[in-house]
Amino acid sequence: MKGRILLVDDEQDMCDLLASLLKAEGAEVDTALDEAEAAEKLAGRLYDVVLTDLDLGAGSGLQVCDLVSRMQPGVPVIVVTGFGSMDAAIGAIRAGAYDFITKPIEAPVVLVAVERALEHRRVRVQLGELEDRLKKRDAPGELVGECLAMKRVYELIQRVRDTPASVLICGESGTGKELVARALHQGTGRADRRFVAVNCAAIPANLLESELFGHARGAFTDARAARAGLFEQADGGTLFLDEIGEMPTEMQPKLLRVLQERTVRPIGDSREIPIDVRIVAATNRDLESEVEKGNFREDLFYRLNVVQINVPPLRARGNDILLLAGHFIKLVAERMGRDVKGITGEAAHLLLNYDWPGNVRQLQNCIESAVTLTQTDHLTPLDLPEKIRGFQPPARSTGPEVHPEHILSLEEVERRYIEQVLALSGDNKSQAARLLGLDRRTLYRKLERYEQGISDAKAAD
Repeated sequence: MKGRILLVDDEQDMCDLLASLLKAEGAEVDTALDEAEAAEKLAGRLYDVVLTDLDLGAGSGLQVCDLVSRMQPGVPVIVVTGFGSMDAAIGAIRAGAYDFITKPIEAPVVLVAVERALEHRRVRVQLGELEDRLKKRDAPGELVGECLAMKRVYELIQRVRDTPASVLICGESGTGKELVARALHQGTGRADRRFVAVNCAAIPANLLESELFGHARGAFTDARAARAGLFEQADGGTLFLDEIGEMPTEMQPKLLRVLQERTVRPIGDSREIPIDVRIVAATNRDLESEVEKGNFREDLFYRLNVVQINVPPLRARGNDILLLAGHFIKLVAERMGRDVKGITGEAAHLLLNYDWPGNVRQLQNCIESAVTLTQTDHLTPLDLPEKIRGFQPPARSTGPEVHPEHILSLEEVERRYIEQVLALSGDNKSQAARLLGLDRRTLYRKLERYEQGISDAKAAD
């Protein structure tokens, strides 16, 4: 238990008893016998938690609550009340107390209450720091985040944004790949021209060629007028090809030709139209694996993957979760005209505890729903979806228990470890190879050997 605690009680014996209990757990403890002494202590140093008796003889614990709110706002106050004095407890909460406990005092109850208050204080301080950072953030475009992985993303954006190099943005669905693409477009010589985005998975294969390259009048039944394709529309600017891994195989050589020749030929037209377009593509697939399987052209992959930017999943971004939550609260509250200023420590703890399979998009949806439904000026756990409130993170394995009769071979240990890394990377073999420090082809050879071993074992049975 780390933290600085102020005990306020008019009985010296009770102060000494509680102080000994809390010091034994590692806390720093000061004591005060009345409101005046409490004010003197509060003026002299900062505290993380204040624990006060409700009845202070000549004074009241409610006055201590008011004192703390004026002198050290945000510090949680725990009020000790007489047994069964519910009205007094409710009055304490209304006066600004964080929690209350009843007499007779039990040591485990005190320790749990104080630890919970300390955690609340830590989260509130953390939220305040994140809010200050959010105001001063220097992330490009609309990107928000300060974790090391995101700083690496910002660095790459800065280094390649003024070059003509094609960029491939990789990451799970919902991580913000389009925001990275827009950040690449902004702040460059192309920023005053169009940023055109197309989702390659959302357009039927028979329409994608016309959408990208355009068509001449009469090129097909419904072509009543000529139409410029997205490449022409993005001329001088940036074309963002989202979900490039979903592009039909018959379209891939046509796209490759455009990238090589820097010209497009609309369907039904004999003209070659020169284009000056920065190509940025994105995928949530492992394109190197797709190339190995023959689902994606290797030459097109290398044309697109001149520079690769990997956007981390939200679950790997730590405190960025709270930074993003604060950002979305502000945006949604302003748009909806709601007076929502932030999030409570308990709700913040739940957000940090959740694994966010839908990434930033899911967090944004969660915050928008919470801001819409809340009846307070700070989001509480009750404002969050049930699956976030009830989420239990999987127990962390301490490793396989080794018995003398079950000693594993080094190859089996290696196989299991590689399988764990693959699972953690969402079966992204390129990412797994980087994490393992292996060449991608080496990883493929090992996986093939393991698969062959399983097949041989089944055949032997």
